[in-house]
Amino acid sequence: MVMAQNQKVVNIIKQNNMYGKGIGPQGLGISKNNGYTIGEGSGCGCDHSPLHKTAAWTRKEGKDPKGGLNAKGVASYRRENPGSKLQTAVTKKPSELKAGSKDAKRRKSFCARMSGMPGPMKKPNGEPTRKKLALDKWNC
Repeated sequence: MVMAQNQKVVNIIKQNNMYGKGIGPQGLGISKNNGYTIGEGSGCGCDHSPLHKTAAWTRKEGKDPKGGLNAKGVASYRRENPGSKLQTAVTKKPSELKAGSKDAKRRKSFCARMSGMPGPMKKPNGEPTRKKLALDKWNC
């Protein structure tokens, strides 16, 4: 069944001459496909096209270069996960936050959880990892 669907997608791509646009069958399962997935991966329920743009929070445009997600990434995550209460980072310095406030508690909780996560703080090339960037952004 899956093979038949994949063959349909390849045929559609050939008919519409989509080769060379970064969306062809070479894009199946590869992260360098310009944010598109082929087939039923996104769950949007639309039957009109085999090509679906992945959510911004999973791509570079939804991530903040200084760590965490930007506003577009948070909005995209909340759209994909109804009922989610995801918010952007608390970026105020701890000295500027009122002790016991909601923001202070969120920051403290995030720092406690994220600091205990396994993984390095630097990539092999010396650049900071996303984990390090997020901890720095939250002033942990």
